[in-house]
Amino acid sequence: MAFQQDEGGGGGGFGQKSFQGNWKCSKCSKEITSLPFDPDPNRLDQLKCYDCHRESRSFRRDFR
Repeated sequence: MAFQQDEGGGGGGFGQKSFQGNWKCSKCSKEITSLPFDPDPNRLDQLKCYDCHRESRSFRRDFR
């Protein structure tokens, strides 16, 4: 996987590491091309796109 330094912008602040690749969301199958972390090859079947990840986090908050 390629590593690229983020130029700021995208929600993580200046200098956040960005990992480029070709993955698919495990929930909706949307393409994922950039992640703020280097994904574990053994857990690629658990990756979620931004929208599905945000949805699952807000769902959990409702039950606390």
